[in-house]
Amino acid sequence: MANVRLKKMKKNESSREDLEICSKQELIDKVLKLEAHVAQLKCVLGKNGREESQSATSKHKRPFDFTKCSQRHVFLKLLYLGWDYRGLACQEDSQRTVEHHLFAALAKTCLVRSRETSSYHRCGRTDKGVSAFCQVVSLDVRSCLSAAELESSPATVRGELPYARMLNRVLPKDIRVLAWCPVPAGASARFDCKLRTYKYFFPRGNLDIQAMNTAAQCVVGTHDFRNLCKMDVANGVVTFTRRVLSAQVHVRHSDSLHSSSKSGSGYDLCELTLVGQAFLWHQVRCIMGILLLVGEGKEQPEIIKQLLDVENYPRKPQYCLASDFPLNLFHCEFEHSDWCVDSQNIAEVITTLQSVWTNLSVRATMVRAMLTECEAMTEDGPIASQSSSLLQGVKAKVYQPLLQRQTCDSLESRINHYVKKQKLEIVEENSENKTSEVRTAT
Repeated sequence: MANVRLKKMKKNESSREDLEICSKQELIDKVLKLEAHVAQLKCVLGKNGREESQSATSKHKRPFDFTKCSQRHVFLKLLYLGWDYRGLACQEDSQRTVEHHLFAALAKTCLVRSRETSSYHRCGRTDKGVSAFCQVVSLDVRSCLSAAELESSPATVRGELPYARMLNRVLPKDIRVLAWCPVPAGASARFDCKLRTYKYFFPRGNLDIQAMNTAAQCVVGTHDFRNLCKMDVANGVVTFTRRVLSAQVHVRHSDSLHSSSKSGSGYDLCELTLVGQAFLWHQVRCIMGILLLVGEGKEQPEIIKQLLDVENYPRKPQYCLASDFPLNLFHCEFEHSDWCVDSQNIAEVITTLQSVWTNLSVRATMVRAMLTECEAMTEDGPIASQSSSLLQGVKAKVYQPLLQRQTCDSLESRINHYVKKQKLEIVEENSENKTSEVRTAT
């Protein structure tokens, strides 16, 4: 068979004379065929190389014996810059998630046997591009203390493994573990969180910050936010009442080049701060999207009250989300707050973040210098469009007020749609009061 293959390959070889008489299209076809063949060979060689390295590693490395170790339930406090990730939660079709790297680090340090056996919970599920300054997860991890020591003193931390330092050695630089906290076995980072704080950073541009802050106050309290979120009915979320404890829009940093200006500079950095018990999918970005319209003078601050009036406005008007990258989960508050902070680990985290800050600040200063030179060349006065890029989507030439736009499907029609597709089912709870509950179909 080897001889037959060689003969066939020789028969397909082309001499220089053969190529010179080929047409352009025939040469293109040959090149494309060769490139496809090379790509296929690279895949085969790469797969074989990975299999060989994995088999070699498995031969020399014995699996860790977790039966010889005790376990304890802990909170881990994480910080990550989500700009280059597709979100926090693991995804089947991508490794570019924070949880993928977190569990790869947990496995590499032999702190968990598997995600399925670790009693894992997360405080908040951040989406693609969103960062967290204080994400908290709960899980069972390996302990170097004996089961008797943990049973007699569950909160003891002396002599325990340096969890933060262990994980930070193998995590990417933009994902850091800040601290850990011993908690009771049933504690959950998701269900035991008392308060969550989100912040959204943005430049002043031409925005009316006072009008935005007036509008933001309208979200404070308990409201139905179906018009200020993305309704996740397919996953059984049919209740959109949430409580916002505080909301504020203010200038965080004034532009040093125009600090004497009474009206402020378009390069001032501002922030929206929202504090609540729980938030809906895209709730903060929807609120920020409306606030940007208010700041631009396209909507009045009262638009927030109107959108929260679901009796008169039961359908969400179509509008654009605010961009993802300025949003971060800033703080999570728990009753269990005895965080174990390793001073050496924090010093390393600070050094890492300072490196990121230096890189980004130098670039921002360079761009700011370019803007200063360009603005000096204009004769039409200052241009304040710094915040215009934060609203996603295509902008219409003629602005159409929100309440005059086309609307999305109502909550009831969405529920009926998924009930017909047998993804949801309506379960009667009390026939006398005619109350019912919507559940995901099993």
